[in-house]
Amino acid sequence: MVPLEGAQDLLGPLAPHYWSEVFAGIALMLIIFLIMWKVVVPAFEKMYEERSNKIEGGMQRAAAAEAKAAAALAEYNDQLNAAREEAARIREDAKNQSATILAEARDKASKESQRILESGRAQLEAERSQLVQDLRGEVGGMATTLAGKIVGESLTDDERAMRTIDRFLAELETAGSDR
Repeated sequence: MVPLEGAQDLLGPLAPHYWSEVFAGIALMLIIFLIMWKVVVPAFEKMYEERSNKIEGGMQRAAAAEAKAAAALAEYNDQLNAAREEAARIREDAKNQSATILAEARDKASKESQRILESGRAQLEAERSQLVQDLRGEVGGMATTLAGKIVGESLTDDERAMRTIDRFLAELETAGSDR
């Protein structure tokens, strides 16, 4: 063992005393370096690569999820726009149907009022004819009685009575229309 000289002054209490300690230190350092190079560094590299793959995979999954979310948003917006267009179309159809129904109801009401008016006119005409018939009978009976009193003979002959009644009524109608 060969002592080291002058190293004590530079390094203090940490300085090796013999050259064999230096060579042993260097040899141990090389063995540790080789073990690190062959065992520890590949393990770190493998762990680093796994983490990188996980991170990249996570980023790819995040990008895929983002793309999927963007596609879902676009589909949602398309569906929303389609629903709005459908609602607008339904409102327009409802307006058109209501206008059609309203026009049909007005037409039906107009026809119904016309029918009621015509029915009322026909009923009034029938009642008027019935009243004219009744009045002719009453007026004719009264005219026959009056004419019998004026003439002084009985007008029981139906044909003669009818002619007298008709003539009297014609005179009444002529007098009524002259006024």
